[in-house]
Order: sequence, then C-alpha cells, then structure tokens
Amino acid sequence: MRVIDALLAFPALLLAISISATLGPQIQNAMIAIGIVAIPVYARLTRAQVLSLREREFITAAHAVGTGPVRIIVRHLLPNLANALIVQATLTTAFAILQEAVLSFLGLGAQPPTPSWGTDISYNQRYITNLMWWGSVGPGVSIFLAVFAFNFLGDALRDWLDPQLRRRA
Repeated sequence: MRVIDALLAFPALLLAISISATLGPQIQNAMIAIGIVAIPVYARLTRAQVLSLREREFITAAHAVGTGPVRIIVRHLLPNLANALIVQATLTTAFAILQEAVLSFLGLGAQPPTPSWGTDISYNQRYITNLMWWGSVGPGVSIFLAVFAFNFLGDALRDWLDPQLRRRA
C-alpha cells in the first residue's frame, strides 16, 4: 500500500503525462500510462471493501463452520466486491477518455493517422484564430457526451446493484 500511496501523491494527469513522455508518443504507451494511473484507485477501493467485509457476520459465520479461505474469497468476498468495482470501472473509463484526449492533444497519445478526439482538437486549434471554431466543437462535444454517458452509466449501475436501494423500492 505504500507504493499505491506514492502513486496517489502525484496528480493523475501529471503522472500520465510524465509516463507517456518517458515511454514515447504512441497510443500503446498512453494506454500503459493511463493504466498505471488507474491502479491506485482500484487497489484502495478493493482494500477498503475487503477490510469492511471481513468484519461482517457472514464472514465470521463462514470461518466458524470451517470454510477455507479460498472458498470465502470466491463465494463471499468477490461477489460483494463486484458491485463497487463495476461502478468504479465505469467512472474510470470516463476519466481514461479524458486522459487519452489530453495526451493526444499534447502529442503524447495517438499519432496520425490514428484517429483521436484529442488529436482532432489539437489540429483544429490553429483555425480558431480565423474564427473557424466549429472544427474543434465536434470532438469536444463527443468527449463531453462520452464522459457524461459513462458517469451516468456508473450512477445507474450503482443504483441498480445496491441491494439496500432495491429493498426500499
């Protein structure tokens, strides 16, 4: 967890830019950088959920009847962890879309002729001074809608997967 804390000490976007710049401007290196930046979020979430779940009564009951640790993990911990991890995956996907667009905008992500919204905005920014702003609007709105959609998907999944909300309805 100390390594995870060290990764969290750096701003995510700055760390992704530095990793991508170190590895070189390619889409594969941008994906590696975005993945490394996303690891601490999942590690902290998983650890917090496991620490919370291991104190619950059903885990204590499973230990009391002699259930092995592998069976407890597979039958009890993983199903209870899945909801939080699925929701986090949708939110991280939205963040990854933004990071890829920024890295491509800066020239550290996808290189032409590979399509990228960030590259499109970077290319069209030179026309903004000539009052031809509409070239950047399409990719910008696409990024906005994709991030917005993944955030709403994560919120809807959280509501749908939460058993306490289902019982109230």
